[in-house]
Amino acid sequence: MQSSDPNHPITCARESGRVRVLFEGHEIADSDDVLVLREADYPPVRYFPRDDVAMAFLRRSDKTTRCPYKGSASYYTIYRDGQIIEDAVWSYEAPLPGMERLTGRLAFYPQHVDFQNDALSPAETATIPPGTAPRDARDIDEIVRHTDSGSGASQAEHWDANVSMPDDEAWEGDEDQVIGRPYHGTGSI
Repeated sequence: MQSSDPNHPITCARESGRVRVLFEGHEIADSDDVLVLREADYPPVRYFPRDDVAMAFLRRSDKTTRCPYKGSASYYTIYRDGQIIEDAVWSYEAPLPGMERLTGRLAFYPQHVDFQNDALSPAETATIPPGTAPRDARDIDEIVRHTDSGSGASQAEHWDANVSMPDDEAWEGDEDQVIGRPYHGTGSI
């Protein structure tokens, strides 16, 4: 599929591999028939067949928009695990001529879901827009340097902790505390 407007190019092609959509870690779509639409200067968008989407977690909303190139879009709200994300998914039920391949397929706003391509690791999939080359090696290197090198220590300066830990030194030599040491005698570390 390709648009006829040279000032606003649109192309659409199948993405290689199987692609999953995760919402809060839960699979909401899984397909090996994903179309990637590239339109002008916009980021690429993945469109999933409706049959490969867990529609039980989506409810059609009242929102509609109109694109002069693709037609009228209808929107869906995600309802999953007590969370509600309004208008997080859209679909062209009857797209304009030339865009028929999008008919009934669903697209997800990437700020609400995570994409995983089976040909890539989840971290690689999350950082790579559909249909583009892998991220710059310097970005990946920064992540790798913050991982354990095998010695039990990070290879770079530590990031600030996001949790607090019990102060083990406060308990050493003081077995008569009213409150016992955390996890003492449980076999936990």
